[in-house]
Amino acid sequence: MNAVLSANTPIQPMPRGRVLGAYLQETRAEVLRYLRNPGFLVPTLFLPLAFYLMFGIFLAHANSADAPRYLLAAYGTFGVMAPGLFGFGVALSMERDNGLLTLKRALPMPPGAYLLGKMAMAMLAAAVVSGLLLAMATFLAHVPLTATQKLALFATDLFGTLPFCAMGLMLGMLIKGTGAPGLVNLIYLPMAFLSGLWFPLTMMPKAVQQLAPVWPAYHLNQLALDAVGLGQGAAWPHVAALAGLTAVFLAFAIRRLRRHG
Repeated sequence: MNAVLSANTPIQPMPRGRVLGAYLQETRAEVLRYLRNPGFLVPTLFLPLAFYLMFGIFLAHANSADAPRYLLAAYGTFGVMAPGLFGFGVALSMERDNGLLTLKRALPMPPGAYLLGKMAMAMLAAAVVSGLLLAMATFLAHVPLTATQKLALFATDLFGTLPFCAMGLMLGMLIKGTGAPGLVNLIYLPMAFLSGLWFPLTMMPKAVQQLAPVWPAYHLNQLALDAVGLGQGAAWPHVAALAGLTAVFLAFAIRRLRRHG
């Protein structure tokens, strides 16, 4: 009798307060986990800062007058790529291999809390990188940016990490954990080079220039350049391209996640 009553008893939905608490706790756990991981934190934060210090400040006199401004946009794009690609691509593939993802799915928490926590971590890292680069550009390179331009670049970098979160999610569902760091680097570094982050695309072969729009980093860099006053052409095609690429990456990743876990 009790078994029948238990089987017929409707399952009560989790109160909204507990749902929100689950999202917040998972986000806090993800952020703390990566803050305590110097192997992720150091290269993510300090590589773009070191590159900008070297090429955008110390060696800026050997380049054009707009070099510090151009490189601020470029290294901002470079800096926000890593949290999404490595935070999702490498971490997710390893967590699939060691069974953590299966455990997370079995826990009594909203299914999206795990992914939202990683996304919040990636956006926090992007915010720190962008903020530090803007501080260096303002106080060390003395780049003449208005408050509106600074805010526009910061917002571009902050939300610009989302396409790379989606790309990393797709990669994390495709590759094995042991080979994930090397394979993600094989995508991360060439994409940065082929998108014009190291050198202006006008200095590269025509074939590279024609293929550049394939990469999300190219479109984000064009938006970053537009934010600092060096844009060429309308911004909406790049926004549309990033939105489309993000949707494709997410659709593929979610489909594979549902089928294979």
